[in-house]
Amino acid sequence: MSEIVLALDQGGQSSRAIAFDRHGRQIASASESVPTTHPGPGRYEQDPEALVQSVRASLSRVLPSLAAGTTVRAGIATQRSSVVCWDRVTGRALSPVLSWRDRRNADWLRSLDLDEARVHRLTGLRPSPHYGAAKLRWCLDHLPAVTSALDQGRLAWGPLASFLVFRITRERTLATDPVNASRTLLMDIGSGDWSEDLLADFGLPAEAMPPIVSGERGFGTLDVDTVPLPLALSTGDQAAALYAQGAPDPALAFVNAGTGAFALRSASWPNPEARLLTSVVGGSDAGLEFALEGTVNGAASALEAEALRLGVVDWITSIDTAPSDGASIPVFLNGYSGLGSPWWRESFRSRYEGEGPAGARLTAVLESITFMLHVNLAAIRDRLGPPVGIRVGGGLSRLDGFCQRLADLSGAPVHRPVQIEATARGLAWLVGGREPDWPMPGGERFRPRPNPGLDSRFRRWHACMEQALSDDTV
Repeated sequence: MSEIVLALDQGGQSSRAIAFDRHGRQIASASESVPTTHPGPGRYEQDPEALVQSVRASLSRVLPSLAAGTTVRAGIATQRSSVVCWDRVTGRALSPVLSWRDRRNADWLRSLDLDEARVHRLTGLRPSPHYGAAKLRWCLDHLPAVTSALDQGRLAWGPLASFLVFRITRERTLATDPVNASRTLLMDIGSGDWSEDLLADFGLPAEAMPPIVSGERGFGTLDVDTVPLPLALSTGDQAAALYAQGAPDPALAFVNAGTGAFALRSASWPNPEARLLTSVVGGSDAGLEFALEGTVNGAASALEAEALRLGVVDWITSIDTAPSDGASIPVFLNGYSGLGSPWWRESFRSRYEGEGPAGARLTAVLESITFMLHVNLAAIRDRLGPPVGIRVGGGLSRLDGFCQRLADLSGAPVHRPVQIEATARGLAWLVGGREPDWPMPGGERFRPRPNPGLDSRFRRWHACMEQALSDDTV
């Protein structure tokens, strides 16, 4: 492993630069917040120039704390399904960053009437507006700067990762990695290359797509005022998080709960499971690596939005002080950013079933996240067998109540490491050469225990969801 590994983690709420030594110890970090705008129903955008500056700013704050003459290699992990268009000559962004949460082109995508089984077989995904293809088509149809650049042979578009790599490397590297490429709905996971058939289905010109390259070839050098720092790897945030404790154990499930929540379990080319995603989580010259994945679109974003609506400033404390007996906790049907797996509804009206004070309502939102994760973990279990345990990461895993509920529902022990920000740590392990003796951080274990109140609310929530999903007015 290199002496120092620099992990650049560009997430939905912040850009972070974290330096790790060869023993997996964090030695320096910096963070820059990044805003998301919500200009209309189903629309979530970020300023591409602000994201570039946030990555550069966090990087510049960490570099002075590294010892002179230190060997440093870097990697970057980004939001997987976010996309952007730019001018391949000047590097200027031609569109906003359309966030992974954005689903503005849902009606157009639905009008294509794609064969869902075929799309799933080719891409591992579902025909969902959350993924990049429909967003790129929206840019082509609605942004004159994009069509003009295409006519002039100057258009580049694709995953957010490819834009950031282009802008932060000295070489202006035009490339994307297979993990982020796979979330465009345009990559054939069998060949590891862009699918000509899918590009034709969406009416997207192939010449604007960046080449897909494996991390083993590198992505150039960072454009910083120091000795050259190689950018060795680009990948997606949830994919990197799976490697936070080294090579993932196929017997363990992993839950990463931040703005959204994701349940993953490593598998070697899993058989297609219609309710779940076959996700690319790594790629090298030796081939692609896969996991079965379930998605919950509204996690911390749902809690923050409901807290704002209810006038609660400190929603964490409100959840912690909610009635412990659950007598006044309603159930919450969570449709923030649409329903992910296994329901796949781009629009779903959120609502409470039952009454309760603000703290109890926010507890119901938290429980809705654990309920949805439990459904996804059960679907993964049906395909791969029962896990021996669940490892958690992400901001919501700081909540003991979240971890304990997940253990109680699943019947599996939940392990919360000391370092819960799994993306940066997993990225460091990948960049550092997949060190076989990567130290395992300590943490806490939550053992499953009887929780009849939670079980009762889960059954009620499940029945309410089934009723709502069958209601044509939803």
